[in-house]
Amino acid sequence: MIPLIDLNRWRAGDREAVAAETDAALQESGFLMVSGHGVSVELRAEVRAAAKRFFALPAERKLPYTAPVSGRGWIPIGKEANAFYGVEADAARADLKESYTIGREHRTGDPALDEAWFKPNVWPDEVPELAGLCAEYAQAVRALNEELLRICAVALGLDEDWLVVRSRNSPHTFNVNRYPPLSETGVPLDGQFRVGPHTDWGMLTILDRQVGYGGLQIQTLDGAWIDAPHVENAFTINVGDLLERWTGNRWRSTRHRVLPPPRQSPGEELISLIVFLEADFDLEITTLPAPISRRQDYPPVRTADFYLERSEAATVN
Repeated sequence: MIPLIDLNRWRAGDREAVAAETDAALQESGFLMVSGHGVSVELRAEVRAAAKRFFALPAERKLPYTAPVSGRGWIPIGKEANAFYGVEADAARADLKESYTIGREHRTGDPALDEAWFKPNVWPDEVPELAGLCAEYAQAVRALNEELLRICAVALGLDEDWLVVRSRNSPHTFNVNRYPPLSETGVPLDGQFRVGPHTDWGMLTILDRQVGYGGLQIQTLDGAWIDAPHVENAFTINVGDLLERWTGNRWRSTRHRVLPPPRQSPGEELISLIVFLEADFDLEITTLPAPISRRQDYPPVRTADFYLERSEAATVN
């Protein structure tokens, strides 16, 4: 259901087969795993270690770095509640996670867009090494994203750079999510999760995750929830709502969730590295024509407007 694709095959010239396998995976489940991505184990471990040093600080030391959902900085537990597109999030059952979120140091040339979506990153004085490590990781993942977008374009029968050139001015949001243990959160409410059932907002999400009892689950077409497979050193990739809309439901933005902290392992703490890749925020997304697309009735939407709606819905006041 969720295949593992070795990107070295694409680089070695097995392009049509890799594109076809990607297309099939994104139609069936909206998810795939990739190996051969070239992002080192050591770098990922160093990012996690630095982030843990920040998260371990007392709350009053972290408060100066507080940011809203879709902002840049620290998002405390209780400030974000994820839900499906078009469904109001339950603020009483906010996600049992804290996040440190950053984005590209970039300017589009549009002052309004830059002010709203490209605010300066905020870095904790207490963990000075976090900035350089996150920048190095984000740069490596952005390069991987361009390669994946080329594969996706070939899979759709488009020019290889078609998606790349339409996403060069996007924020590329990077979240380090900490999922605290049960011993810290207390017993979750019924229907409360580390991350509530939701779909992602953008084009592709690139996830490096740790496995545990309270890990990632994916909803199948028949409504069942299954544990996401995990392969050591592979990244998990999934489609977001914007790319589903762009491809007219050819590719699925699949509901997924992160289970609550488990009773089986009350000390379990997990850290995920998640990079959300978007289209340009000044771009109007119009569904691709048939036979690429399966659905033609989506109205055009500007990426920035779509994201603003989603971020406001996920924010707990």
